[in-house]
Amino acid sequence: MQDQVLIAGAGPTGLTLALDLARRDIPVRIVDQATAFFAGSRGDGIQPRTLEVFDDLGVLEAVRAAGAPTPVLRAYFDGEFVGERRMSEPVEPTPAVPYPNTWVLGQSGTEAILRDRLAEFGVRVELGTALSAFTQDATGVTATLTRDGAEEIVRAVYLVGADGGRSTVRKALGIAFEGTTDESLRMLLGDVRADALDHEVGYWFATAERPMEGIALSPLPGGRQFQFAAPLTGDAEPTLVVLQEYVNRYSGRTDITLTELTWVTVWRPNVRLAERFRDGRVFLAGDAAHVHPPTGGQGMNTGIQDAYNLAWKLAAAVHGDESLLDSYESERRTVAARVLGISSALLDKLVDGAEDAMARGPETQQLDISYRDPADPRPLAPGDRAPDAPLKDMAGNPIRLFDLFRGPHATLLCFGETGELPAEPEAYAVVRPGTQASGRHVIDVEGHAFAVYHATDGTRVTVRPDGYVGGCD
Repeated sequence: MQDQVLIAGAGPTGLTLALDLARRDIPVRIVDQATAFFAGSRGDGIQPRTLEVFDDLGVLEAVRAAGAPTPVLRAYFDGEFVGERRMSEPVEPTPAVPYPNTWVLGQSGTEAILRDRLAEFGVRVELGTALSAFTQDATGVTATLTRDGAEEIVRAVYLVGADGGRSTVRKALGIAFEGTTDESLRMLLGDVRADALDHEVGYWFATAERPMEGIALSPLPGGRQFQFAAPLTGDAEPTLVVLQEYVNRYSGRTDITLTELTWVTVWRPNVRLAERFRDGRVFLAGDAAHVHPPTGGQGMNTGIQDAYNLAWKLAAAVHGDESLLDSYESERRTVAARVLGISSALLDKLVDGAEDAMARGPETQQLDISYRDPADPRPLAPGDRAPDAPLKDMAGNPIRLFDLFRGPHATLLCFGETGELPAEPEAYAVVRPGTQASGRHVIDVEGHAFAVYHATDGTRVTVRPDGYVGGCD
């Protein structure tokens, strides 16, 4: 199928991209060389901006039902309880930011929800299917897919490599993956059951002499497992026996028996950024384009934002307008570089044993991403996230700006206008209480919309399909 988009990799990035394309009626095929779906927690922290993306994609309700807020962490040094802390203190929602707190859900749970939503559009992940080779020309990409020893030649208008840090797509393109890997520091990450512990809270077991070196166990929603993180010293293997030794050593307890080690990996500090995110009709997204330390919970979220940025631009290109495609790399590579800096700084704090190493500030929430020129002095200009605000329709029913944005379309907000609205993009007039109007007019009852958009009567704001302001007049 010539006009289809082929996606290699069915993690959160690939699934988000496939879903966003499918809801735009773009033919899409998503393949993964794995023979079974990932079953671990890995990227378990969903940041506020990603929750907003999930709202738009129609999966937020399922994600919130399956997940939980960030738990309190109980710290024990030499077996003695020393206090409770959180990575970040919970804050109340505001009219502009309805989901201000990180949400916890194991990555496998997030992927399952995205797969179910994607299936509603008739698209399913093709497991056990490897992208073994590809070539491109002026009109598309010819790819070779291998499954059960058989090869299939497919044609696509674009190819996206969302196939992880060892990306076949990136390597085939010869794109440098610049950065560093520190072999001197290794850490065990995985999922395990520990029934002696209260599953409503997290735990940090360490020694008083070296409080930042220990084992963390954080409860995972939907069962009895904890995600663990522990230093891996010497030539120790990533086994349940080794992990049990760590718990015994750092907790000072003998009643904690670990069982059901369902996922484990050895992690090394690997901080890398692809030299380019695009080569002709082939794009990189997620870990194929940038890999992060787990500190800060940025990797999965940044990949999802890549997909959300790229999908509407690919859709426009399939329909004949390729003018937006170059902006994917210029926008997202800048963001990825910044986020890598945040994650690396948090890792350095952890390694150095800083007292605030576990603290997470607003810089990790990804609500402050901007694609505009930093020299632009306007408080709201092209590239800023479009805030939410409570409204009422002309019949008095409560709605939100996010309700108007939801869907694959761009949105034009016309503040204070009462006449006929433009046909494209999808236009709404935001008016004050007492205004008489009909059609696509909404009432800013409390003035929040006018306030957050710095609007006066006659202001027009274009909101891109990915929820960022594309222009203000």
